[in-house]
Amino acid sequence: MRPRWRRIAAVLSTLAVAIGATACTNSGDSDELLIYNAQHESLAKEWIDAFTEETGINVSYRQGGDTELGNQLVAEGDASPADVFLTENSPAMAAVERAGLFAELDAETLDQVPAQFRPDTGRWTGVAARSTVFVYNKDRLTPDQLPKSMLDLQQPEWKGRWGAPPTKADFQAIVAALLELEGEAATAQWLEAMKANAVPYNNNIDTLKAVNAGEVDGGIIYHYYWYRDQSKTKEISGNTALHYFKNRDPGAFVSLSGGGVLASSDKQDQAQRFLRFVTSRAGQEVLEKGTSFEYPVASGVPANPELPPLDSLQAPDVDPSKLNEQKVTELMTKAGLL
Repeated sequence: MRPRWRRIAAVLSTLAVAIGATACTNSGDSDELLIYNAQHESLAKEWIDAFTEETGINVSYRQGGDTELGNQLVAEGDASPADVFLTENSPAMAAVERAGLFAELDAETLDQVPAQFRPDTGRWTGVAARSTVFVYNKDRLTPDQLPKSMLDLQQPEWKGRWGAPPTKADFQAIVAALLELEGEAATAQWLEAMKANAVPYNNNIDTLKAVNAGEVDGGIIYHYYWYRDQSKTKEISGNTALHYFKNRDPGAFVSLSGGGVLASSDKQDQAQRFLRFVTSRAGQEVLEKGTSFEYPVASGVPANPELPPLDSLQAPDVDPSKLNEQKVTELMTKAGLL
């Protein structure tokens, strides 16, 4: 009996291998794009669903953080299976660009995006934007008591009174802008003061919750977390208001979400088409009409009417391709924030 069972086992093993190979082949549709997605998953899915509906091209994605997926792409190099990279913030895009991994974007895509919302290299583009804001508890601060500059938060009178999420890529992008605008010495000084003054939180939402509960007077976050909660229950923002620093202040930094096509992709036409769609009027209207409360940056699409216009924020001019994620990590580690 044993030889018979051995033959049966061998046949079953062969069938299993064959079935597995077929499954792998079927899951890899030649038109299916793979996106390494560090954007909010809900927003990415809105873009993907709308793109697939319009084009019939199927899209899958791997979800992760800006730094995590950016580092993964650099490590994978030309062997990466990714076709497109989407981020929440631009430092990870700049890191992948410096590694020489992006293809040049189609002129039609670049033409849809104003120059201030993309690097002049043409290797990636902004696809959305978010503004730095100071959220404050209305029972603890009056408008005349608000910091006039983000740099004011390094003063001794702010000790223990403000919070931020230092380990998150969102906040590190703000620090990268500070570094580009004010230089290394000023940034290092501000970070040392932040270590002494600020209460660290895990993320933007926890920071907003803490301000709302009165744990701290205020905090540095991105605007859309507040607007999302305001549009629903106001459970974690009802006691708060937003302060926009404006005046080209580092605290008025507008961070770009980015999109790029990997040069190693064997689906260049489809990948380019995806970013062309995201920056088109239809793609940007996902931001205007959806619930992300992020700013459109392309094709002349206005912001959600609940938001102040992007051009009213008086943001500083920052070249997104110069935001140095590695240097920020070094400085924040030295300051004891990471």
